[in-house]
Amino acid sequence: MIEWFNSLEPMLKIFWACALISSVLFVIQLLLLIIGVDSDSTDADFSTDTPDFDGDTTDLGGGFSLFSIKNMINFLVGFGWGGVCFYKYIDNPFLLTLAAFGIGLVFIGMFFIIYKQTRRFESNGAFHIKDCIDKTADVYLRIPAKGEGKGKIQISVNGSVHEIDAIAEDAMIPTGAKVRVTEVIDSTTVRVKAL
Repeated sequence: MIEWFNSLEPMLKIFWACALISSVLFVIQLLLLIIGVDSDSTDADFSTDTPDFDGDTTDLGGGFSLFSIKNMINFLVGFGWGGVCFYKYIDNPFLLTLAAFGIGLVFIGMFFIIYKQTRRFESNGAFHIKDCIDKTADVYLRIPAKGEGKGKIQISVNGSVHEIDAIAEDAMIPTGAKVRVTEVIDSTTVRVKAL
């Protein structure tokens, strides 16, 4: 293998080195992602003499930074393999480098789109009582009439069921009835209306 690599022309050596090293790093990055370890270090603390620089990395939204280790690896995978693939077809070194550079940028764009699409499937499991407004719930414990006491409802919010205190707007609401949440009273209590 070393003899084969040493027999290559210098420019092709660069493309092969970029392709092979970045591909290995890409596989490692992918394995870390699968097991749930974030392999990027975009939150590094940069100490410079420039007072206005705080280490920000040009965030493109949703936690995807333009200048990051992940994007550098993605770019080098595209750049290296693009150069290797087009080496026989493009004789001009400048045009070949330009084509490989363009393919590297396409890889960054492609992974940005994939990243944005997969982020849509993530959900925040945090429960916010304000999300209950205008939702239908089941009465779990009888709710006394017109705020004379509290009952309990079971409500499904973001795919999980929560049990919260409820006060009736009007008449008493029996156990098992369907209600609609009309108002949030405090962090644990809502006002409901029978359906």
